[in-house]
Amino acid sequence: MEKIRDIMTDDIECCTLLDNVYEVAVKMKEYNVGAIPIVDNERLVGMITDRDIVIRGVAEKNPGSTKVEKVMSDKLITISPEATSREAIKLMSEHQIRRIPVVEDGKLIGMVSLGDFAIRELTDDQAKEALTQISEHHI
Repeated sequence: MEKIRDIMTDDIECCTLLDNVYEVAVKMKEYNVGAIPIVDNERLVGMITDRDIVIRGVAEKNPGSTKVEKVMSDKLITISPEATSREAIKLMSEHQIRRIPVVEDGKLIGMVSLGDFAIRELTDDQAKEALTQISEHHI
């Protein structure tokens, strides 16, 4: 079973609490990503997704100059780099999320996403299983 350290993306773009929503959106566009971690001295403090910008930003009529703290999610699901791919899939399925920040000693060191599993042959079935479970609507 592969470790998250072997699967994760470790070259991730972040923003800080000093940034605003507009700056996060520009970074999402520039790097073609749907989520940006928010860090404070390398410590993960939040995450902003494109959906957060729409729901908590635009739909609530917050301007682009709004501080990230007002729009970011701060209740985060994280995983250790030593966890297995199976553990990550389980977390993604349970919480219906498509990406998980990888944290070691409180510091953000990477990100693992459903796409990371999909491109690896060894975890192909796990990716299919996770996508099915993540996409299910729980009522």
